[in-house]
Amino acid sequence: MTIKSSFVGLIILFAAFLSTTTIYAQQASEWSYLFDGKKTDSLRGYKMSGFPNKAWIVEDGALVAQTGLPNIDLVTKQPYKNFELTLDWKVSKAGNSGIFFYIDEAADQEAGNGNSPNWLDNFEMQLLDDVNFNDTAAIRSAGSLYDLIAPTNKTLKPVGQYNQARLIVNNNHVEQWLNGVKVVEYQIGSPQLNQLISSSKYKNNPKFAKSTNGLIMFQHHGQKVWLKNIKVRRL
Repeated sequence: MTIKSSFVGLIILFAAFLSTTTIYAQQASEWSYLFDGKKTDSLRGYKMSGFPNKAWIVEDGALVAQTGLPNIDLVTKQPYKNFELTLDWKVSKAGNSGIFFYIDEAADQEAGNGNSPNWLDNFEMQLLDDVNFNDTAAIRSAGSLYDLIAPTNKTLKPVGQYNQARLIVNNNHVEQWLNGVKVVEYQIGSPQLNQLISSSKYKNNPKFAKSTNGLIMFQHHGQKVWLKNIKVRRL
């Protein structure tokens, strides 16, 4: 084989590598809908095979949690490790909900704050009516990393108006955004976060935040919550 032909072969291989890398990058950055206003195919109930059509209904392009029924949390059908999630949300007066990630569905179903007890085991971005809910602590307010980090520089719209949430999880670096502003940032496994956990109510839970991959979950807390334009992309 001549030097010229070897060089040409290397160029072809390098071009193929660039093409494959570009395609992968494009695929990794594509947004997909978890809920587009109509289809619920990408979601199901916690520890259920299908979508809980009574606990959550589609109404005016939004997923609406119903009251007076057993609470059923929603989970994605696919796991997500590094991802960006966006959605619009609002809650009823004194309403409460949350976004969780790295859910493994190991815990049994239970009634109460949701049909899963994962709010005790996983990080949560809080969705809340800060004004009328009976707990007004900033560390558990809308946009907070629930019970660990209070949000800063946030603007929360009144009950009845939609807020936008954005959650970015990438190589253990997490950002929580509310209405276009980053309100919480933390590094999973960092000394700073571990110190907060060791001083919190989670300190005696050996399972807290130990999952490193899993489902995204939307909490049914017993009050009405509206979720729409739910999109996700892998990072």
